[in-house]
Amino acid sequence: MSWRKDQGRAERGYHHGNLKEALLQAALDLITKKGPAGFTFADAARMAGVSPAAPYRHFRDRDELIASIAQRGFEQFESLLTQAWDDGRPDTVSAFERVGKAYLAFAREEPAFYSAMFESGLPIDSNPTLMAASERAFAIIRAAAERLAALAPPGTPRPPAMMMALHIWSMSHGVASLFGRGDAARRKLPMSPEELLEAEVLIYLRGLGFRTDRRPAATAAADDDKPAGPWGKPK
Repeated sequence: MSWRKDQGRAERGYHHGNLKEALLQAALDLITKKGPAGFTFADAARMAGVSPAAPYRHFRDRDELIASIAQRGFEQFESLLTQAWDDGRPDTVSAFERVGKAYLAFAREEPAFYSAMFESGLPIDSNPTLMAASERAFAIIRAAAERLAALAPPGTPRPPAMMMALHIWSMSHGVASLFGRGDAARRKLPMSPEELLEAEVLIYLRGLGFRTDRRPAATAAADDDKPAGPWGKPK
């Protein structure tokens, strides 16, 4: 399910049969306009067309409202990354590249969810449901990192998969936050965010000893005696 700004607005003109969903949509709109810290609980109620006391029927406070949005964001994020990863088909490298593009696409297309998930300052450890949703999304990145680590060239120490997952996640998050956003926070650069992330990952893997050259099939066949890496002969 993808939430958009125009969803739920038809419901706001009356006393809602679905107040919770109207409040969530109102908060998403406010996050888009003001950021996750730029509005109050009363603002969300006003935008949903209800009294300031009405939100307390469903949410303890503003943080719980934003946490609910963040949870839904992580659930969508997990679904998108899972589809992109596709259990590493047709090969680890291609699937991994899709995961990176999906990460950037989510930040660009769902900036309000992205802000609630990563920029709200919520203590995620104190919310087990939100924490579990976050961990399920990160598990996709870790699965990709484990497959990449398994492709370490012979004679090269295999890097810890968790370390790779955290490093790659940090790079993806940095590019998404600075350059891949769909809102006014996006920075300008002379290349696409996807190209920037690919270059970063190539440099990172090269530093770990992976081969990062992409060669035509004929050239690759001539070098079959050489060790294969993620960007050499995909497995």
